Amino acid sequence: MRRRRRIASDHDNHDRWLISYADFITLLFAFFVVMYAISAVNENKFRVLAGALGDAFGKTAASDMPVPQLTPDELPADVRQRTLKQQQAIEEQAHMTEVASNLLEVMGPLVKEGKVRVTQSRRGVSIEINANVLFEPGRAELEPQSLEVLRAVANTLKNEPFNLEITGHTDVVPISNSVFASNWELSAVRATSVVRLLADNGIAPERLLAIGREASKPIASNETAEGRARNRRVELMILSGLPDMVEEIPVQANPPQP
Repeated sequence: MRRRRRIASDHDNHDRWLISYADFITLLFAFFVVMYAISAVNENKFRVLAGALGDAFGKTAASDMPVPQLTPDELPADVRQRTLKQQQAIEEQAHMTEVASNLLEVMGPLVKEGKVRVTQSRRGVSIEINANVLFEPGRAELEPQSLEVLRAVANTLKNEPFNLEITGHTDVVPISNSVFASNWELSAVRATSVVRLLADNGIAPERLLAIGREASKPIASNETAEGRARNRRVELMILSGLPDMVEEIPVQANPPQP
């Protein structure tokens, strides 16, 4: 009997295992992507990823999938530290707003007259006092009527944790007398006079800094008498401890001028 020769089929495919292997790798990749998204603890990204995977595999919609909730102790160290700083910044901003309100109350009459402005921003709370409230023209000795106001400011701030930066400013009109050779000396000594009074009334010296800026930081035009009067000022800056963590939008603490 003649044996029949076995003829291999042309349709045999020895590479079919590659299809199953590729499916396995795809699912493994999707699994690690999901694990990474969960570890990032970003709800929006998780929902987007879940929706994309659900559409691809025909599973539960993203809105129906539970979002992982982690306790603070389970967060990565850098995320936990950043969250803590943000919370501290929010609490400090609220405290700063309370301080600004107290200062507005203490300096109410001068605020209404437009001689004092209190504002709040990322950097802290600023108290801008016209120089004519504090000093005679060309002089750096505090006027008697200014002492009560500054003492009230010191009493409000002496138990606060914030540092204070006191800056003297002048207009562009040169000064040269037997006491001050230029506006640099005048602005610096005026700032120092305010610092000394604050220190004498309970504010720790290590919290205080005096700066003389002359006419280098005008806030109004020096072409008019009104502008020059505005530029002659002393600014008390109550410095925020976490300025970089606070929102960019400044908070106005000064009531509308009549």
